[in-house]
Amino acid sequence: MFKLKANVVVLAVMGLASCTKAPDEPPVVKADKPFAAGGSIEMQLDGGDYTVRAGSGEQIRVSFAGNTGDATAELTASGGHANLAIKDTPHNNFRATVEVPGTADLVVHLTAGNLEMSAVNGNKDIDSKAGNVSIAIPNRDDYGNVDASVKVGNLDAGPFGESGSGLSPHLKWSGPGKYSLHASLGAGNLELKH
Repeated sequence: MFKLKANVVVLAVMGLASCTKAPDEPPVVKADKPFAAGGSIEMQLDGGDYTVRAGSGEQIRVSFAGNTGDATAELTASGGHANLAIKDTPHNNFRATVEVPGTADLVVHLTAGNLEMSAVNGNKDIDSKAGNVSIAIPNRDDYGNVDASVKVGNLDAGPFGESGSGLSPHLKWSGPGKYSLHASLGAGNLELKH
């Protein structure tokens, strides 16, 4: 009887172990191209969790992590302009990191998911249909024009001082800087943070 109970316990533990999530594989570089600071980068991103941040050099590097499925990264660069398309992403646990030069104009179109953008100097034009978008603003005086809106959800304007929630919170702000920021979100949370 004791042996039977021990076997049942061992089988139960083995069953639980097989149900637990496997550890994530380390990020895998999917695209890497030299790209001079000060250029413009346009990104078309299928659904997922994205981090866009300043890299250590003058290049664009794209890494995938989590459940990468059949996702692809197509990166082209010519002169001062680059295009990145991330397509065919799985519907759960897909993550990508896009490293760009410390100064670049960024245009990002995200179908859905989460976008976290760290401090990158330059103009920004960001739109997402649904999810959470967070944009780091180290110095609000770097911006001359800010236009941010959410159709349904929350807008936390951080250093620009106005926040709102519900239907169509909107921020328009003018300052002394040379950069412009346009961010629009269909549904979710938009945060501009220090």
